[in-house]
Amino acid sequence: MRTAILASLGLSVMPSLALAAEAGGKPNLLSPNGGLMFWTLLIFLVLMFVLSKFAFKPLVAAVEAREAALEEAIRKAQQDRDAASALLAEQQKQLDGARAEAQKFIAEGRATSEKLKASMLEETKIQQQEMLDRARRELENEKVRAIDELRREAVDLALAGAGKVIGRNLDSAADRKLIDDFIASIPKAGK
Repeated sequence: MRTAILASLGLSVMPSLALAAEAGGKPNLLSPNGGLMFWTLLIFLVLMFVLSKFAFKPLVAAVEAREAALEEAIRKAQQDRDAASALLAEQQKQLDGARAEAQKFIAEGRATSEKLKASMLEETKIQQQEMLDRARRELENEKVRAIDELRREAVDLALAGAGKVIGRNLDSAADRKLIDDFIASIPKAGK
């Protein structure tokens, strides 16, 4: 195709050079010459016919094919952009959903930890109160035992003192019961 274009250009220039060589001087391309114009027009028409027959159709077809390919590429790019936008929107939606779910889990975790903390505090308070109650009971029991022990010692001391005063041994069960009843009738210190 390039050779056909170069050949036609060469043919269009040759008649003017041939006429200039015949005239024997420098060719003047601006002076009108009827023969030159005829041959130039004839070569131009032949060149146009040859080009239209062999070159223009493939060139136009190539340009149209290129135009169609570009339009298809633009259409495909638009589809890809639309698909990417839809995918981006879907990803954003999923990301928002994941964030909301994470916030929900965090809130549930906080609520659970607060409940657990409150439960553990309550359980600790209950255990503390139980320990205090047990300690009070043990203290009370120790106090009662100590008082009973003191009473027994007081009874023994009273019997020993009374025995020395009266001069005989007061160790019988009846004597002991009599002194116990007397000590029990004495009001207790805390009441």
